[in-house]
Amino acid sequence: MILLFIAIMAVSWFVQNRLTSKFRKYSMTPISSNMSGKEIAEKMLSDHGIYDVKVISVNGELTDHYNPVKKTVNLSEVVYNERNAAAAAVAAHECGHAVQHARAYSWLTLRSKLVPVVSVSSRWMQWVILAGFALLAFKGIPEVLYIGIALFGLTTVFSFVTLPVEFDASNRALAWIEERNMATSAEIEHSKDALKWAAMTYVVAALGSLATLLYYISLVMGRD
Repeated sequence: MILLFIAIMAVSWFVQNRLTSKFRKYSMTPISSNMSGKEIAEKMLSDHGIYDVKVISVNGELTDHYNPVKKTVNLSEVVYNERNAAAAAVAAHECGHAVQHARAYSWLTLRSKLVPVVSVSSRWMQWVILAGFALLAFKGIPEVLYIGIALFGLTTVFSFVTLPVEFDASNRALAWIEERNMATSAEIEHSKDALKWAAMTYVVAALGSLATLLYYISLVMGRD
């Protein structure tokens, strides 16, 4: 099991570094439409009939996200201002989430319903698990640990529900870029590659969460 965790950490490090290098590489690839990330996002929203979502700039690198509560597409400064394949891909991807929201995409709806529960679970699960192991070791009481594992299980479910949401947003983004001739075929391939590595970070995170959950379960079952 320890070897599995080491392997997952190594893969996670590799994928994150690969994503960073790909983003920097494609940030140097001008896009034929010569539109900034902000302009790409605004056009994609407009083309899908979405006029109540604002495109704003946020600090940081790879901090891009869609906020369904405030209805904002939040783009990092390099994506918001730059005119390249990476910026176009990221901006369109985040707008893909806005389109999902507007169309009531089932997986996004489910994910949104899980957010409040997972928020509470994430805040308390580590303390409940620690207390559970302590009570099991010194008092032979397993129930608290069961609760902690259940809370962790909710976060694992959330990580897997996130996967179709992310892949679908990328598919919507790439389809729109190609349909509207926002980029050449070569530039689209660059955008596709960048989004592939971004999606891989979610895949690795989900697998890591599942491995940890199975580890906790194995500890309890081994004791029983």
